[in-house]
Amino acid sequence: MKTHPESIAAPALDHRAMYRLPWNLPDNAISWLEPTSACNLACDGCYRENVAGGHKTIDEVRTEIETFKRLRNCDGISIAGGDPLLHPEIVEIVRSVADAGIKPILNTNGAALSMDLLRELKRAGVMGFTFHVDSRQGRPGWKQKNEIELNALRLEYAEMLAEAGGISCSFNSTVYEDTREQVPDLMAWAAAHIDIVQVMVFILYRQAVPQLPYDWYVGGEKIAYADLHYHEEGSRQVDMKAPDLVATIRERFPEFSPCAYLNGTEQADSFKWLLAGRIGTKQAIHGYIGPKFMETMQAGHHLFTGRYLAYAKPHLAAKGRSMLLFSPFDRGVRSAAGSYLRSLMTSPARLFDGLHYQSVMIIQPVDFLPNGYQNMCDGCPDMTVWNGELVWSCRLEELKQFGQWARTVPI
Repeated sequence: MKTHPESIAAPALDHRAMYRLPWNLPDNAISWLEPTSACNLACDGCYRENVAGGHKTIDEVRTEIETFKRLRNCDGISIAGGDPLLHPEIVEIVRSVADAGIKPILNTNGAALSMDLLRELKRAGVMGFTFHVDSRQGRPGWKQKNEIELNALRLEYAEMLAEAGGISCSFNSTVYEDTREQVPDLMAWAAAHIDIVQVMVFILYRQAVPQLPYDWYVGGEKIAYADLHYHEEGSRQVDMKAPDLVATIRERFPEFSPCAYLNGTEQADSFKWLLAGRIGTKQAIHGYIGPKFMETMQAGHHLFTGRYLAYAKPHLAAKGRSMLLFSPFDRGVRSAAGSYLRSLMTSPARLFDGLHYQSVMIIQPVDFLPNGYQNMCDGCPDMTVWNGELVWSCRLEELKQFGQWARTVPI
């Protein structure tokens, strides 16, 4: 997959020139439901304790759905875990979310997915899948494979969803210090399959490691960092930032241009969720949308539905030509339209190639600041339910273990 030769270098990252996604605690695109803590893989960097048979009852799940409806206006619910496909009533869980008028999105490693189960889930109302696939999962049959080699597995899942039809396909992977250089290859693979892959997400690795210069406290009591479920004994890089990954991507794709973001709770100019959207065919990416397009989509969806947009149906992502109508209002779309029209002048047969939209997201989890403050995602879409309250899902183990959040204090 190549970018169009007329592409130009993207500007430096400046949060003031981007659209700050309007998501907040009570009014958000997504919520995070965890019906099980059981998982069939052991991913490096996982922040959840793997409890065999740790399934919530269907009544408990429905109570949490009702809690989301009471406390949080959302377009979609990410059904996660653990791995949700291991829950014996996963089809009923999906149906319960759909019956509540919310889009069910399954966050899974995909290992337990079959075509028969996929068809059942589609009948129950599943809207999309986000498959977590990366090289640190110890996945049977794929051990010792790098991120590029794992694209063969990604394609299997994407083709399964395409065969079922009408289900959004997303992939996420954790980015480590030694896999960062392979991210441009994943970007190229996703572009080559833009017709069946709607979203790519890159999550920067975080753990509690011994080189962090902090003492850890729960209330007034000091604890060892090793008491935290998400600790790591070895020395690891845990401070990669979203702009670092953008720089890596731009070494190969200099036109890569994010247009929207969520900031941190402690740093207004941090990019906790950084979103880019690109328009192209399977042969070439023609450009990246700008902030005005994203603002129009989010505000327009909220205006007509009362909710901010989470996932769109694949047939909407295939309406790339219709998106070009935003050219008068959005510089990025205007540039993509010009590139696309020039390609048609070179080869009119390209008019029969589908023009698609694809999202690319970079997630920068908790950052530990020099003063000990923890910079969380402000307006985080991955809030879950604990004791009837909305809490950060990435730190749920702290509440389960200690009953409150762990604090960091500089040594």
